[in-house]
Amino acid sequence: MKVFGVTGWKNAGKTGLMERLVSDITGRGFTVSTLKHAHHNFDVDQPGRDSYRHRAAGAQQVLLSSGKRWALMTELRETAEPSLDALLAQMAPVDLILIEGWKREAHPKIEAWRAAAEHPLIAPNDPTILAVASDVAVDTDRVRFDLDDTVAIADFVLGQVGLV
Repeated sequence: MKVFGVTGWKNAGKTGLMERLVSDITGRGFTVSTLKHAHHNFDVDQPGRDSYRHRAAGAQQVLLSSGKRWALMTELRETAEPSLDALLAQMAPVDLILIEGWKREAHPKIEAWRAAAEHPLIAPNDPTILAVASDVAVDTDRVRFDLDDTVAIADFVLGQVGLV
């Protein structure tokens, strides 16, 4: 499967860029899935719900299904977080998987960067970052996009993964 990442520090605009890229690229007729890395404890389930109760009782996996969607939750139960490759192997085939986060992994990426976040650019020390999307001009040797120029960024991503 073809993968491309959006990386950057907190409040850099990653999620907004991901959302716009998914909308643009699926609007062109491609199928897209996403992987999002969270650095904190999260729960997609709610206490008291049947699926939550199954997990709390010790189930390793709980699959929740309806006529609209299904979700598979897997409890790590003190085992290590799976690698990005292992998680990608769990994904159904699509034209493109967009990855948010995983800044230290070796897949090709674009860095989202906002001046207001006051973080240094990651790109100078990471050759897997092929471009920077920012809200101001930045000093970089990478391709640079305006953070809001979704069409140009989508064109770049699709070109990089060979879908155009």
